[in-house]
Amino acid sequence: MESRASMAPAPRALPYYVAFSQLLGLTVVATTGAWLGLYRGGIAWESALQFNVHPLCMVIGLVFLQGDALLVYRVFRNEAKRTTKVLHGLLHVFAFIIALVGLVAVFDYHRKNGYADLYSLHSWCGILVFVLYFVQWLVGFSFFLFPGASFSLRSRYRPQHIFFGATIFLLSLGTALLGLKEALLFKLGTKYSTFEPEGVLANVLGLLLASFGVAVLYILTRGDWKRPPQAEEQALSMDFKTLTEGDSPSSQ
Repeated sequence: MESRASMAPAPRALPYYVAFSQLLGLTVVATTGAWLGLYRGGIAWESALQFNVHPLCMVIGLVFLQGDALLVYRVFRNEAKRTTKVLHGLLHVFAFIIALVGLVAVFDYHRKNGYADLYSLHSWCGILVFVLYFVQWLVGFSFFLFPGASFSLRSRYRPQHIFFGATIFLLSLGTALLGLKEALLFKLGTKYSTFEPEGVLANVLGLLLASFGVAVLYILTRGDWKRPPQAEEQALSMDFKTLTEGDSPSSQ
């Protein structure tokens, strides 16, 4: 009975917003694939199409999977906290690995073709996002999954972890939009202003990327949609407060 009572029902609108965000995310991935397939020749590792691995991997990893990792604590509201943490961390690992493949693809493509690296704003933002993403995961693992971190350290770092997670997600979206615009200008040049079909499709992709980001951030910022604390979490919090502030049940 106690475990049932501690299970808070999901807000009525939350599942619909989550489903809408997933529909947007999958549409972003599908549209990216369609753009690369219809106008860029598809993808392959050992050919001139190697470059196309980069945008596809970055969209899957640092946009779609990263967004889903951020939503884990809204979707799995009544599961054990550690299970939710592990899922959150694993999704970030998968996102990081896929993004790493995309990063290796573009550097390898540039090396094979004698192109310069890291000269554009898109590439600078991309490296910044990738480094921040790795550091964020590493620090998050150390604080929240590694057993050595104390409850007090976790409590103090949690707001920073949440803030930087949302910030890196926003930076990822902005970097993707910069890369999309750069790719269009390189290939289409002045034809971009003549409403070329590729340009129109890529513009739609850009709007979908922005919409997915807005949907994810809206779900995250709704205070009444936050994951409710479970009974064991509340007990740990009360024990910590009693030890550090000398509070007792009678003083509440």
